Amino acid sequence: MSPSQPQPRRVAITGASGLIGSALSAFLSARGDDVLHLVRREPRTPHEVGWDPASRNLVPGKLSGVEAVVHLAGAGVGAHRWTSAYKQKILDSRVNGTATIAIALADLEEPIALISGSAIGAYGDRGDEVLTEDSEMGTGFLADVVRAWEAATAPAQDAGLRVAHARTGLVLTPDGGAMKRVLPLARFGLAGPLGSGRQYWSWITLQDEVRALTHLIDHDLRGPVNLVSTAPMRQAEVMKALGAQLSRPAVLPAPALALKAALGEFAGDVLASAQVLPSVLTASGFVFEHDTIQSAMRWLVEQG
Repeated sequence: MSPSQPQPRRVAITGASGLIGSALSAFLSARGDDVLHLVRREPRTPHEVGWDPASRNLVPGKLSGVEAVVHLAGAGVGAHRWTSAYKQKILDSRVNGTATIAIALADLEEPIALISGSAIGAYGDRGDEVLTEDSEMGTGFLADVVRAWEAATAPAQDAGLRVAHARTGLVLTPDGGAMKRVLPLARFGLAGPLGSGRQYWSWITLQDEVRALTHLIDHDLRGPVNLVSTAPMRQAEVMKALGAQLSRPAVLPAPALALKAALGEFAGDVLASAQVLPSVLTASGFVFEHDTIQSAMRWLVEQG
């Protein structure tokens, strides 16, 4: 093992079957960590731990000996139209799951770090304003969700544990999220601007997302940490870079009214603008693999 490589750790992950969680689990396992998955069904292997976030049921002793819990579980924001019932599910899944983990860690009384999933939706629609972890939270449904989501870690914080809120931006990957829908269209030259295209998208590749979460496990960072590249781009420029990588035009716009008809209330967040910078990450020495939209799109197309 090289001097710069950390000693193997024991890490627990919620949402380990999801897009980010599965990639993080594979990355940590590959570097030699002992990875536990928290599952909502009956455990099938020694590396699985049962829990029920809906009823806030988790036996604290099952986490004994881990160095960090990475909490990524929660209902998908873009998975369904935002009916009143589904908006409640988005909120409850995050608050209940986070509170369950935080209370269990506080009761356990071991020095376990909590890396709790969050989102740059915290900042709301802020136009051209440059946003860092020191910026005030915004308004809107997602900002309200993040406010409650992060507050649910209070039991762990009050117990003196290290808690980092991983405020993730738009994750670029062909396997899920927005790009799973956009990439096939882009191959036919159909992925143009959404609405005006002038809204800022703060993005990060899945590879860097996993590396950033690992950085949070390995370093003593606390509070909000923006997981985005240092190069937020206007949405039209993101699509233009993707089109250039594919040698396809990216000029046909998706009108705002059509998006609202297709996506409902969620369209407002797709069209929102947040120019977010990863100030805490970069100050702590993190170096991105993909920190230009060109390198990110090259990686995206190669993966797809």
